[in-house]
Amino acid sequence: MSMIIGHRGSRHLWPENTLEGFGQLVNSGVEGVEFDVHLTADDQVIVIHDATLERTTHSSGPVRTRTLSELQSLRLRDSVEGLPSLEQVLEVFQNSALELHIELKTDSTGQPYPGLEAQVIGTIAQFGLQQRSVLTSFNHEVLQKVRHLDSSARVLRSVDHSTLAQAGGFKQAMIQLEALPDLLVAVEQSLLKETLQQFSARFGADRLGVWVVNHDADLRYWFRQHLRQITTDRVDLALQSRART
Repeated sequence: MSMIIGHRGSRHLWPENTLEGFGQLVNSGVEGVEFDVHLTADDQVIVIHDATLERTTHSSGPVRTRTLSELQSLRLRDSVEGLPSLEQVLEVFQNSALELHIELKTDSTGQPYPGLEAQVIGTIAQFGLQQRSVLTSFNHEVLQKVRHLDSSARVLRSVDHSTLAQAGGFKQAMIQLEALPDLLVAVEQSLLKETLQQFSARFGADRLGVWVVNHDADLRYWFRQHLRQITTDRVDLALQSRART
């Protein structure tokens, strides 16, 4: 049966990428969590989805221009919390059984952060969480760098229509994906509905996931496909759908 992954900590139930939401997810009955990381001005790893602050905080500007201390002093729009560091988030999950999907984001210009891969790999190792961590990205070069730094790192490539276009089409994208051994692949659900047979033939259901699935009919459809994982903002609905499938 497919694993359920809480997207940004299941952001339609609790404030996204917060210690509150992550703490709730630990006891929810799902198998994994997805969250996002950026680098600060003082080269610390902060957990936030966007490369800029406007949507989720009461401030503005690129994440990269603020220090860790400055970012943690801000308040999130839907929470009394500030932005958590990677270390704080790993502390929440350290004694759980959840698989950790850590998305390595790009900066506000769309460029990879120099050194982010090494920082994240090192912090995961400090917590002894290598076996439960999966480093994810939309960027092929970022995952290549991860594997260069740690050949045993578990990696996942996120794929949507834009990914295919940037790679030069479906065929070229598949060449990229197949170049990384044991790669997990998570595909945006509208694209995967169009290409399920092709992706399944290349990667098998045990390496394939779908995102972001939030409605009961869609959840039931994807559970019937027996993929590795389903990423959702509504882990409550996903758990109900899985129990009925």
